[in-house]
Amino acid sequence: MVAQKCILGLVVLVAVSAWAEEEGLTTSERIERVNRDAVRSPDEPFVEDDVAFDSEAERNADPCTAKGCMWPKSANGKVYIAYVISSEYSPREVSVIERGLQSFHDFSCLRFVKRTGQTDYLNIQSLNGCYSYIGRLGNAQTLSLQRSGCVYHDTVQHEVLHALGFQHEQKRSDRDQYIRVVLENVIPGKEHNFDKVKTLNLGTTYDYESVMHYSKYAFSKNNKPTLVAIPDSSVQFGTATEMSQKDILRLNRLYKC
Repeated sequence: MVAQKCILGLVVLVAVSAWAEEEGLTTSERIERVNRDAVRSPDEPFVEDDVAFDSEAERNADPCTAKGCMWPKSANGKVYIAYVISSEYSPREVSVIERGLQSFHDFSCLRFVKRTGQTDYLNIQSLNGCYSYIGRLGNAQTLSLQRSGCVYHDTVQHEVLHALGFQHEQKRSDRDQYIRVVLENVIPGKEHNFDKVKTLNLGTTYDYESVMHYSKYAFSKNNKPTLVAIPDSSVQFGTATEMSQKDILRLNRLYKC
């Protein structure tokens, strides 16, 4: 009986330790950890890092510059985005996801509403990893928040920002003035995750505090930095736990809130 209690206690201790470690991760670290070894089913989209595409051929194009990708504004000035949350999630997980969605209501004209027949909507599911398409695609649009590792407030905000039309901050068209990519430290085959994109920066300056910014060691093969701030290498980044003021400013400028 004593041995059994010890074993059960050890299992609980290991579970608590793993949970505490996961809680301490940054948004970027959490998403990378979950997606690192994800094996996706044939009916899931092609995913680069945490950005989904309908095919691998599309990954070099930014859908938001190639075509309109914003969610439409209603006559009352609000942008209503319908969503469905999979029944796989526990009540606690649903609460975390909905709190992340509703956080946008506090600082923008966006309103996330439960789907009641709308044609275009976010279909939030626990698939293999954390990922989202960039911008509105039309019809049922997959946004994956894997139950083990992705259901956190900051991760919800991050993936929803992708669905609203935003790229990762370090992919900005002007990033070379603020961040240096150290490709020799990047895992072979992952270099494309650091490609620049022709982004619409909306008159805002580079944001090291963005919830969309990678961490210093993203996709590192040797525990050495893959991203270094310039000209001051001591500047910290990729540590956000929620949207920054510039994230909010860009969102409001894009949707003219």
